[in-house]
Amino acid sequence: GTSRQIPQTIIIGVRKGGTRALLEMLDIHPNIVVAATEVHFFDWDENYVKGIDWYRSLMPFSYGNQITIEKTPGYFTSPQAPERIHDMNSSIKLLLILRDPTERVISDYTQVYYNRVESHKPVQLFEDIVIKNGALNTKYKAIQRSLYDVHMEKWLKHFSLDQIHIVDGNTLIKDPLPELQKVERFLNLPSRIMSSNFYFNQTKGFYCIRSDGRERCLHESKGRPHPLVNNTVLEQLYSYFREHNAKFYRMVNHSFGWH
Repeated sequence: GTSRQIPQTIIIGVRKGGTRALLEMLDIHPNIVVAATEVHFFDWDENYVKGIDWYRSLMPFSYGNQITIEKTPGYFTSPQAPERIHDMNSSIKLLLILRDPTERVISDYTQVYYNRVESHKPVQLFEDIVIKNGALNTKYKAIQRSLYDVHMEKWLKHFSLDQIHIVDGNTLIKDPLPELQKVERFLNLPSRIMSSNFYFNQTKGFYCIRSDGRERCLHESKGRPHPLVNNTVLEQLYSYFREHNAKFYRMVNHSFGWH
């Protein structure tokens, strides 16, 4: 009685915003099944040309009463993804998880830093990448990815605001349940995720999941220590994002209180 379904909901981003945590936490819900890997169907041309049947073949088997969810954080910043997703299903529900844009930049750098260290490649200090000739390097990809207003504008050309639910990534990490209950309501699902599904792991410094008699934490690559960033550089980042954040708040009718 199961089949592979095209997702009725997609977590579209943002990279280093908490997409993996959100997906793993939603997987607790009995009416949700999740795709195991990032599919990159709508943002990578070489996958998109393989067609919708190829996309469906990568989805998990589900029952009729279950919602299939996939997450690919690259969708949010992709120029093609909004139109392509709309072409597939114009009434789809989208989940977007965001965090303070400066924190996101540092987290983005941290991931690349550790990947390079593990591959024995040379690494640069955060400040040396972010500052060029004494000024903020606004061409740095990690900074570009944090311009939420610029990317959101593209999505709102194809989807109404009530089709996009924004999860507060900063809150999800500190207190997961209220954010997940909002997602349950947005997806019109019965309330099944409970506080007993989470426990705080002192060693890791974040919440882990308890479900079906099993306990699991996010992969060890999550929650890595961030570099200590020079205060002057932090202030330059806060200052640069301030106007973009204000514009984004107006777009979505909600303030997140970021720096």
